[in-house]
Amino acid sequence: MLPPVRCFTCGKPIGGRIYQEFQRRVQRGEDPKKVLDDLGVKRYCCRTVLLSTVVLIDEVAPYNTFELP
Repeated sequence: MLPPVRCFTCGKPIGGRIYQEFQRRVQRGEDPKKVLDDLGVKRYCCRTVLLSTVVLIDEVAPYNTFELP
């Protein structure tokens, strides 16, 4: 749903600045491998989390899952 704050495997903080910078540069057309190398993301577990994150909050937000009595 939301971008992860930490890597699921090793616990390294990858949210915030790293995730935002990664998304911004990849959307501009840069190579994801080069961006991750420039940001200093070396571990394959952290790289996998950043590459595979799909943010769906904009699609889910309009739906109300709680019914109030």
